Amino acid sequence: MTAPDAERRVAVVTGASGGIGAATARTLAAQGFHVVCVARREDLVNEVAAEIGGSAITADITDADAVSVMAERLDRVDVLINNAGGARGLAPVAQADVEQWRWMWEANVLGTLLMTRALLPKLIASGDGLIVTVTSNAAIEIYENGSGYTSAKHAQSVLHRTLRYELLGKPVRLTEIAPGMVKTDFSLHRFEGDKERADAVYRGLTPLVADDVAEVIGFVASRPSHVNLDQIIIRPRDQAGASRFNRKRT
Repeated sequence: MTAPDAERRVAVVTGASGGIGAATARTLAAQGFHVVCVARREDLVNEVAAEIGGSAITADITDADAVSVMAERLDRVDVLINNAGGARGLAPVAQADVEQWRWMWEANVLGTLLMTRALLPKLIASGDGLIVTVTSNAAIEIYENGSGYTSAKHAQSVLHRTLRYELLGKPVRLTEIAPGMVKTDFSLHRFEGDKERADAVYRGLTPLVADDVAEVIGFVASRPSHVNLDQIIIRPRDQAGASRFNRKRT
């Protein structure tokens, strides 16, 4: 792992091998941070880190031992971006796939817990720490057949908001970013590589792209230490809620 300059602020971004995570890594690097890119996909995360002059760590954030080893390798952490997560399937409760539910709860909730717990002492020690947790509109609303993902994202949001209470008085800011529809490989993974089904999610409207969310995260990271942006909901103009869209005929 590339060692940052002692005086340079360090940001850790999970899920940095693509999508919002990779875009956020680029944004924070442009702001002067040394960015530690964390993801499971080794080739892709190495690519992003090399592009921005950051560091790459290949790790599964749902593995407590791996997270502990990663934390020991970092001398300094000023910013943590809890971005890793995702969805699997789109089934009603009666037909729920328990393994898909388990994956969603581990990736979205347990991963956020383990990363936050491991890096919290370093974030406090920085004197101006920041934790950004990327949840979803699914953390605020529900939608039909989405109970596995919406329940996991609600839990992730509650974890983050509880921490806001627990860290009151400590030099750490906490921001929840709740994006609506963002065109990344999110839907492709949700539907296990079914490109036609994934493409249909965005058909007839203009979704957000990863850079739209990354720019907002960059804005949050550039605020003065006394300013805490508690929760930011981002949606494309064509979306009014978790399941309400303006789709044009194509």
